[in-house]
Parts: sequence; C-alpha cells; structure tokens
Amino acid sequence: MMLPALRSQCIKARFLHVSVPREGKLIVRKTPLPREVVEWDLEKDFPEFEGDDIPAAGHMYLHQQRRVGHYLRLIENEMRQLVALRKPFVPPSASTPLVIRSVDYAGEKHPVTVKRSVVVPVAHLPLKNEVAIHRAKLLAGVRWSEEPPKDSGVAGNSEEGVHGYIKISCEDFSRPSMNLKWISDTIDRLVAEANSESHRSYQDLPLDRRHIQARVKKAGKGDHARGRKHRPSIRDFPKEWLPQPAADKLPNPSI
Repeated sequence: MMLPALRSQCIKARFLHVSVPREGKLIVRKTPLPREVVEWDLEKDFPEFEGDDIPAAGHMYLHQQRRVGHYLRLIENEMRQLVALRKPFVPPSASTPLVIRSVDYAGEKHPVTVKRSVVVPVAHLPLKNEVAIHRAKLLAGVRWSEEPPKDSGVAGNSEEGVHGYIKISCEDFSRPSMNLKWISDTIDRLVAEANSESHRSYQDLPLDRRHIQARVKKAGKGDHARGRKHRPSIRDFPKEWLPQPAADKLPNPSI
C-alpha cells in the first residue's frame, strides 16, 4: 500500500514487508514539496522495527500517567497557596435568603450547565403580613412545598421552614447569568404581587396540595397513608420499650 503523500510519485522500492529486498532508495517526485522531503531515503527515514517501542495503547497509558503526575505536583506544590484565600463560613442572613444551585461537568460543555435553580424559604421573603404569605404560596403554585427539595442544598429547620419553600428553575437562555436574572426578577414580581392590595379576589382560596400528595404517593413509601408526615422508626418508640443492648446484659466480672 502506497502512502497518500506519495501517490503521485514514482517509487521504485517495495516496503510492504521488511523481508522484501529494496531495489531502490531514492524517490523521484513529480510535484514540488518542501526541501526537507524532496528526497526520502527508505533505509534512513523508515527504519526496521526492532522491538524497541510500545504500541499505541502503551503510549496512551503513559500519557494518562503523566497527567496524573502533573496534577499530583500541583496538589503538592501549589495547593498550599490556597490557604491564603481561605474565608470563614458565614451562614446566609435575612438579606441573602436565596440558595442558588448549578451543575458543572469540570469544564465540559453540556446543556444543563446553563441551568440555575433557586430555593428560598417563604419566611425569609419581605412579605408584610400573613395574608401576603398566603398569596405568595398561591402564586407559587406547584413550586411551593412544605419541605425543602432534596437537591436544593437546604437542610431545613423549624424557623425558616414554617411557611415552606419556593423553588424556581430556568434554562431557557444561553447564559447562566441570564437564567439567574430571570429567576431573580420573577421572585421580585411574586413578592410585589403578594404585597399588593389591589387584588383581593383570590386570597381566600385554600392551598392546593395535590402536587405534594402526588409526589409523596409516587415515592411509594407509604407516607401518604392516614395522613402521616414521616415513616415510623425506632426513634418513635419510648426508650423503656427498646431492648437492652447485649453489652449491658453481661455480668460484671468484678463482682
């Protein structure tokens, strides 16, 4: 088989197999090429394989080892410099009630990397009274829940979760900042509408909890049965009902 770069050239030697004797060494060209490849010596430029190299899979393995070594050197030599950038953790206050969630694949391009999700406790929103809180829940619709979403990063406690949580996501725009800006503007409009006194026709409506009941029922854990909010466990039993550990039943050898 002739090389693609040499198809238009006249080659007088056969180099398909190392055992075939070569009748000529010089290649007579018909098309002009750079000076360094005008004349190729088959003996010099195409030496015989002497078992002194590894296959392509071996080169790929060595390349992977070099990359691992490179990052190990970064960890050993440059990771210590990050201590100067360390900052103490400050929990979010009432002025910053939003929790933003994003997904990243270590720099790889993926459609979900532009998506942004925001979870905010209703109790942290600037709502002026209980009626405004009820309106905010009605306006949020299925985006409101009594418990924080599992993928929100919010632990949830009795103080901030007394009125539930609102989760809004957006991935309609091409940049993450644009999606986050849309979510922020939507929350601002929701708060302004909930505090507005111009619309009083829907504030007496009850909350629609069908989406919460459907989610619990779909989980198949039985939490929807008889209106219970959590599954019973050993923690719900009185301590005096629990069996005594085996270590406490063993006789004391010192007696």
